[in-house]
Amino acid sequence: MDSVSSSPFISSTFSLHHSLLRRRSSSPLLLRINSAVVEERTPISNPSDNNDRRNKPKKLHNRTNHTTVSYPAKPRPEMTLATALFTTVEDVINTFIDPPSRPSVDPKHVLSDNFAPVLDELPPTDCEIIHGSLPPSLNGAYIRNGPNPQFLPRGPYHLFDGDGMLHAIRINNGKATLCSRYVKTYKYNVEKQTGAPVMPNVFSGFNGVTASVARGALTAVRVLTGQYNPVNGIGLANTSLAFFCNRLFALGESDLPYVVRLTDSGDIETIGRYDFDGKLAMSMTAHPKTDPITGETFAFRYGPVPPFLTFFRFDSAGKKQRDVPIFSMTSPSFLHDFAITKRHAIFAEIQIGMRMNPMDLMFEGGSPVGTDNGKTPRLGVIPKYAGDESEMKWFEVPGFNIIHAINAWDEDDGNSVVLIAPNIMSIEHTLERMDLVHALVEKVKIDLVTGIVTRHPISARNLDFAVINPAFLGRQSRYVYAAIGDPMPKISGVVKLDVSKGDRDDCTVARRMYGKGCYGGEPFFVARDPGNPEAEEDDGYVVTYVHDEVTGESNFLVMDAKSPELEIVAAVRLPRRVPYGFHGLFVKESDLTIGNCNS
Repeated sequence: MDSVSSSPFISSTFSLHHSLLRRRSSSPLLLRINSAVVEERTPISNPSDNNDRRNKPKKLHNRTNHTTVSYPAKPRPEMTLATALFTTVEDVINTFIDPPSRPSVDPKHVLSDNFAPVLDELPPTDCEIIHGSLPPSLNGAYIRNGPNPQFLPRGPYHLFDGDGMLHAIRINNGKATLCSRYVKTYKYNVEKQTGAPVMPNVFSGFNGVTASVARGALTAVRVLTGQYNPVNGIGLANTSLAFFCNRLFALGESDLPYVVRLTDSGDIETIGRYDFDGKLAMSMTAHPKTDPITGETFAFRYGPVPPFLTFFRFDSAGKKQRDVPIFSMTSPSFLHDFAITKRHAIFAEIQIGMRMNPMDLMFEGGSPVGTDNGKTPRLGVIPKYAGDESEMKWFEVPGFNIIHAINAWDEDDGNSVVLIAPNIMSIEHTLERMDLVHALVEKVKIDLVTGIVTRHPISARNLDFAVINPAFLGRQSRYVYAAIGDPMPKISGVVKLDVSKGDRDDCTVARRMYGKGCYGGEPFFVARDPGNPEAEEDDGYVVTYVHDEVTGESNFLVMDAKSPELEIVAAVRLPRRVPYGFHGLFVKESDLTIGNCNS
């Protein structure tokens, strides 16, 4: 349609002076080491650090092209005899029992291109604004989470298995600094002190019965010898971020939240695991929902043993309320996200779950998390303030498999709910072949009285990692900003959808493609005037990180959300590469101040 722009990544209006993604510079060199593509580079420091000789790099010889590149010295602890023995056993398992035989767990494939980890952290470093100016609405920080393995994989490795690393661009009065830091989880600290991986990878470490028994036995010995204590947490905190309870959390659904803070200089500090005064003893979702009207936060956890789903909430002061176990979910399902309305919470029981039959694992191999094609997906709807599961209603929705939810709201005086979410059309490929996945955004309406479910597609494009204006969470919203898979998990652009259009209309109203060889991440919407209740829903900016795989350069983009071309109003050249990741969050300056006071 005419209102949709297919314009290149950056308009030619300023290409005379700056080529944002095709600049020839001292780009990072990518080398293949230990079956993974990793970055070798000269560290970039602030001008104020020019006299600091502690950052002086050592030289590394590249045998492939016989050139010399710089590689920052990274001190490693001495390896104990026990650690050396355990590492040898792990190498035997990786080589002879469970080598990375599938692309989904082969580091050469998983860590290719800009999925490769950066080898060290980046302290707060000044950024160069190469187009436009950063608007005052962005005073604060955009932070994106994602996997970045502390150690190069020596065996099977899945994209979901890396240690969490936060990439934060701190913006203050039109200036920006970038900082990249690991979330200092218990796992990260133990392995850093040990000098080697200790805890098994959840998604790639248990492929079949033989590998599971071998790695399980090795894990048990490590625990018994005191190498680590799983009671202190096994999570990666690599998935997302959330701000509630006046704190900033790094989240991963296999552990408690980790409190982090941004200093005035833009540095990132990990405060530690947070159990809400002892009320949260187990893990929680990486996608909690904070009601913008009441200030309450709703969350859940799921697991391999009953109850497979537990729903709970935090009041506006951050005090956790009692659990509501959902026993009507009768099998373990991969429940990554959910949605809330003014009155309800909506959960999706999909065809991905735990493979409970050991014979299937023994003869078919593969991960213990898999697809059950014989299962009919269901949506469960429960009142947000339910005291127990007696009011939970389940509705079969054949072929509707969602990993992420975009938004939901009530209609018909609360007798119906509407859910907007990307439906994974080829669910069997979700964990093994993400490049074959096609996610079709759908609008689903459930009549809670009659049980009738109606559905229609919003866009035929391959879309996921979609967001809305956060002020409309749980209320009827019009606009969605979604990432374009090309194919997933690579993201070639962003589209704006108008979900208020008719059932048979194409809902796409704006589009921005990043250009050949350029890929971005999840978009995030930031309101221009968040304190104005009269502001239009799309009056704001869409922000994201974008990487050019030809030059090796990464940038931070700010797009006008109201523009039919999602016009770029500011572009910031980042001082080093930012790998592709998962979910991000913008935190305004006043919330950063509050979060620091409560950390």
